[in-house]
Amino acid sequence: MDMSAIAARLGLSGSRPVVRKAAELRRLCDINFDSSVLGIGEVCKAIICLEIAATKFQVIFDRAEAVKMSGMSDKAYIRSFNALQNGLGVKTTLDVRELGIQFGCVRLIPFVQRGLALYKERFLAALPPSRRSSTDFGRPVFTAAAFYLCAKRHKLKVDKLKLIDLCGTSSSEFTTVSTSMADLCFDVFGIAKEKKDPTTIKGNRELLDVLPSKRKHEDDSDNSDESSGDEQDELDV
Repeated sequence: MDMSAIAARLGLSGSRPVVRKAAELRRLCDINFDSSVLGIGEVCKAIICLEIAATKFQVIFDRAEAVKMSGMSDKAYIRSFNALQNGLGVKTTLDVRELGIQFGCVRLIPFVQRGLALYKERFLAALPPSRRSSTDFGRPVFTAAAFYLCAKRHKLKVDKLKLIDLCGTSSSEFTTVSTSMADLCFDVFGIAKEKKDPTTIKGNRELLDVLPSKRKHEDDSDNSDESSGDEQDELDV
């Protein structure tokens, strides 16, 4: 399928710079490596190149429609996206100032910057020295999650789905990173009610492997332990 036709189906036909950049990335793929070896078909390759280009130019990209067009599952698409992006040596970035201007929340900029710096410091402090050098905080999902949490704390409405599209991640990964940030940086994001020891948070052991469902189960277990303890105290009395 022609790149222009795919762009039109994704609502990008009016953004010529994005289409030109995607075509350039597609040519680089053909020159540098065989994408079929990675299990990426021609249509999917064109779609991913369009997403990378859209992210570069800060243009909203409809990932749900892209996944549907690719004929892949959400997880398979993300794996293909990461593989192709790494193969091209392209690293997408999100600028805090640009987000502040785009969402009309310029006053959040210093809070987001401070939150990101504090999160990085606390996250690394809880990791073994051998794993610190491999931790990448430059991924757009960190910036987007920090921006969202700061907006939530200051009671400003931002489009969460739009943020997820801009940083080119999945909803589950965005939630995982947001949860980790909220746990570690309670004093900046103001979501956790009490301070938590960074060494006890699972996200720092398995690099953001913090799932809300797991945390909820653990919280329920804690509550049940407390209630059983209260009942024992009553029996003792």
